[in-house]
Amino acid sequence: MIPISTVQLGPDVEALVLEVLRSGIIAQGPKVAQLEAAFAALCGVPHAVAVNNGTTALVAAFEALGLGPGDEIVTSPFTFVATVNAALEVGATVRFADIRADDFCLDPAAVPEALTDRTRTLAPVHLYGQCADMEPLAAIAAEHGLSIVEDAAQAHGATIDGKPAGSWGVATFSFYATKNIATGEGGMVTTADDAVADRLRVLRNQGMRQRYVYELAGHNWRMTDLQAALAIPQMATYETTVAARRANAAALNAGLADVPGLTVPQQLPGRGHVWHQYTVLVGPDAPVSRDAVIDALTADGIGCGIYYPKVIGDYDCYRAHPRVVQADTPVARRCAEQVVSLPVHPHLSPTDLDRIIDAVRRALHA
Repeated sequence: MIPISTVQLGPDVEALVLEVLRSGIIAQGPKVAQLEAAFAALCGVPHAVAVNNGTTALVAAFEALGLGPGDEIVTSPFTFVATVNAALEVGATVRFADIRADDFCLDPAAVPEALTDRTRTLAPVHLYGQCADMEPLAAIAAEHGLSIVEDAAQAHGATIDGKPAGSWGVATFSFYATKNIATGEGGMVTTADDAVADRLRVLRNQGMRQRYVYELAGHNWRMTDLQAALAIPQMATYETTVAARRANAAALNAGLADVPGLTVPQQLPGRGHVWHQYTVLVGPDAPVSRDAVIDALTADGIGCGIYYPKVIGDYDCYRAHPRVVQADTPVARRCAEQVVSLPVHPHLSPTDLDRIIDAVRRALHA
């Protein structure tokens, strides 16, 4: 089986983890600070605040911006559910705007009709490793006095017109085990706003700036130095990691571009895709169904996945939720019916790539 993702951590990671274990400082300490500095540099912002996971990062961003009951957040219906869960956790209401099929991200043209006088934040999701179309989204936010929270969980190091993900507002990242930079669990919030960064640091530490001096009702959102030790060496080699993912995506595109009924993903003009996922669309003109393609790939030993099988509003728990407003999002619904993600991780060999291409072509009778 060629897995859709794999985690391979080298001797440099092992050495740094051992250093932390031997130091006796395994909670939040100097390694967390080192990771924060490196990640802030990656995103081109002055502040990166580490937390214990990516969902926490979203909750922390919303709370640091003062969002709560009565406020509305506009986001994508086609994403991992953490984006919505975090908004609900702070008491906000969620509204959806449709996506574009070329980047799977929030469509700026669909956002205005989702806005109300209660809207406070746009939360675009940079899906699969490519940024949303941020210039028009930022213009909408500025026109209506809205904050921006980028859900960049899958977009470490992605860019649009040279501007990094994580630098358009307050942004959140995940270091979950399958992400491009992985610590098992872990997250990061980035911002250029000194006041927001200060509030984040106090919130994550039980509301304390100094020990036992409580400034507000806070949380235990701290990352450990053990988690940071996993990520720091990956940061040092991340440019090589992304280059490998880009080369693998290019090879897959070259091998699959002419398959009838299959739409391969593209890096759109001006965008720097980091290929967290390589996601194709099996269209209605394909000779077999999306599910038949998945069955054939699985039988051929090719790991694949559906990210994501439904729009969020189609799940009963959100359809009936009083703070999730249903919306007609036909592009998102169509993508949910057609997407299949294939292996693109940096540990694929040329033989692996040939196997993936051959298996997809066989599955679609190409």
